[in-house]
Amino acid sequence: MIDTSEDLRAVARALADADGPVAVDVERASGFRYSSRAYLVQVHRAGVGDVLIDPPAVGDMAPLQDAIGDAEWVFHAASQDLPSLAELGLAPPRLFDTELSARLLGWDRVGLAAVVERTLGITLKKEHSAADWSTRPLPQSWLEYAALDVAHLLEVREAIAEELEQTGKDEWAHEEFEAVRTREPKAPASEPWRKLTGSRRRSRRALAIAKALWESRDALARERDVAPGRLVPDRALSAAVAAAPKTKGELAALKEFTGRASRTELDRWWSALDGGRTTDDLPVERVPGDALPPVRAWAARRPEADHRLKVARPAVEAHAEFLSLPTENLLTPDHLRRVAWEPPRSLDPAAIGDELHELGARDWQVDQTAPLISRAFVEAAQSPEAPLSDAS
Repeated sequence: MIDTSEDLRAVARALADADGPVAVDVERASGFRYSSRAYLVQVHRAGVGDVLIDPPAVGDMAPLQDAIGDAEWVFHAASQDLPSLAELGLAPPRLFDTELSARLLGWDRVGLAAVVERTLGITLKKEHSAADWSTRPLPQSWLEYAALDVAHLLEVREAIAEELEQTGKDEWAHEEFEAVRTREPKAPASEPWRKLTGSRRRSRRALAIAKALWESRDALARERDVAPGRLVPDRALSAAVAAAPKTKGELAALKEFTGRASRTELDRWWSALDGGRTTDDLPVERVPGDALPPVRAWAARRPEADHRLKVARPAVEAHAEFLSLPTENLLTPDHLRRVAWEPPRSLDPAAIGDELHELGARDWQVDQTAPLISRAFVEAAQSPEAPLSDAS
């Protein structure tokens, strides 16, 4: 394993002297550490072989970017690895994603092991995927597992690229790859404590307590670089909010309040709970958002939109089946719901396409779906079952 800057510079020179695409993978310590930082970066290039790099030990990863920066980077599920690589200053100029390709090809199983077995007939053991990769030293069996994540990826890429071309989906795939590569990172939730079970039914005071407990746990998790749920699980925080203990002793006696820090940091949790109970800064019960109403409520709230969706959705699903790919890869379901909820004034394919583009649909998705959505919306408006507002 490469764990010094000197060794990284040496292997970077070897990688730079080689040619062709580069297979890249990342191992994190999700569920163990607070951050999503990369604790291992695996690289494979023809003529060099497998390279395993320890980013925390190496520090500056610029030599790796300089060595492979102009090549195509090959991933399996790139969207999972790109944020961690970006933290290291590593970014591909172009990429190929074998997992996303397998979805576009309509394969039932798209995990790395399944894709490798289907394309190469090689069986991989996936026994350390949920391991704590911040462990040092890493066991030899873990290193072997990590190396295999990239060892066959370039061969897989060639096999999949050939099938994409044969099925006429190669241009679609490259549009998808570029969308993944250039996608802006998802902004963190502004009020993540609202995810606690029961938040929608709580009073403003209970929400203040939930917020105080969540933020206190988050601060401790960040300080210790430990996943928050390993200190006190979400369900334990929810139980404490629901129980509303009157004293520290009652909180300590709450059997649902569990976790490795539930008792050792009892003063912290009681202070947070008490602070939430006495603060004058009460959260609002509901936060306005741009989420659409649940589809089950459409018939009552906006019947014409409900009717449009009921006509258009089967058409999109049938076309996805015809193309042998999952419906969600043909068109993001939320895109269809939004254009059905509030369609453009004109229902022609160009106007529908403009709306889909605005929502983030790729060119190939618009080409495949805008005409059939347009036909479905027109059919919905003209059908005898159309609500009066559409039929008039």
